[in-house]
Amino acid sequence: MYLHIGNSYSVDTRDIVGIFDIENTTVEKCTKKLLERVEKEKRCVYTTYEMPKSFIIIMKNGREKVYISQLSASTLRKRLQSGGGME
Repeated sequence: MYLHIGNSYSVDTRDIVGIFDIENTTVEKCTKKLLERVEKEKRCVYTTYEMPKSFIIIMKNGREKVYISQLSASTLRKRLQSGGGME
């Protein structure tokens, strides 16, 4: 199953490590370091130019990737529970 995370982006639900609220988690130093590192390593994908509300960490083939989404973490979790938000 795939989760639609905004605009034309979807991720395989089997690869999702976590879905995080960007406002509440980026106050932590370790989260800031994670986001800075994946940005520097070019493993960060922005799904929108709008204000980001969440980020999704995926692990595929032993490599992590972070998607920044304009959708809230709660919206993404609801989509997961209801089948991924794909129509």
